[in-house]
Amino acid sequence: MDIQAYIQSGVIESYVLGIANEQEVAELQRLQHEYPDIAAAVAKCEAWLSQTLPSFAEPVAPPDKEKIWAALQEPAAVINKGAREIPMQPAGAKRVAMPARYVAAASVVLLLASAAFNIYLYGKYTKANQEYLGLLNERTNLLSDNKIYQTKLSTLQENMQLMTAPEMLKVTMPGIAGKEQSLATVYWNTSNKKVYLMVNNLPAAPAGKQYQLWALVDGKPIDAGMLEDCKNLCPLKTIERAEAFAITLEKEGGSPIPDLSQLFVMGKVQS
Repeated sequence: MDIQAYIQSGVIESYVLGIANEQEVAELQRLQHEYPDIAAAVAKCEAWLSQTLPSFAEPVAPPDKEKIWAALQEPAAVINKGAREIPMQPAGAKRVAMPARYVAAASVVLLLASAAFNIYLYGKYTKANQEYLGLLNERTNLLSDNKIYQTKLSTLQENMQLMTAPEMLKVTMPGIAGKEQSLATVYWNTSNKKVYLMVNNLPAAPAGKQYQLWALVDGKPIDAGMLEDCKNLCPLKTIERAEAFAITLEKEGGSPIPDLSQLFVMGKVQS
């Protein structure tokens, strides 16, 4: 018996897939005991199939299984009527017939192998694509953060230039009695009379309230502007002259006269 021709005939795949007939099953089971190579081939096919199917196989409903079985059997019956044996060896060697269902069994195995390989490649592609998107997103975030930092640095440099300019007068406004933790600083340009405010430490204004800066001119409070949502050096109104500056907490939008019960900080202008 030509063992290799028998192994390559497709009967083993048919047996493992469960589509071999009773005679083929009995013959294969007998040959496994007689020929170790055949037993090894069966074990190898069964191991490969058990490892491959769980990765992508889905249960087949009984009606669909019957249709698939019928589709495999019908071509075999038609082809086998006039089928001749397919030469598996050179002339003079023993020939082994390959029924159509063996061809079908071998095709199913090849299909499973192809599907498994495609799933493997798709998994690799998906992982690589996810890693690429992750790196791209990380790069975008870094560029965005870098732009934010550059903007903050540029603003800080501009503020430093303003505060250290020779014509800039600094007026420190410490907290009044009972509000000693409060602190703010006015930077007053003695040349163009523009006023800038830096909040060092003020409680967050409650809903409906807003901080208002006042300039004291001849003992009379003059509105110097409202403190908006500003994180750095905040530009306010232009003040021609002042003896002192103060901040009160007023209703949102400001008030024509300060509420002295809500006075937080105050500082005199030092000539």
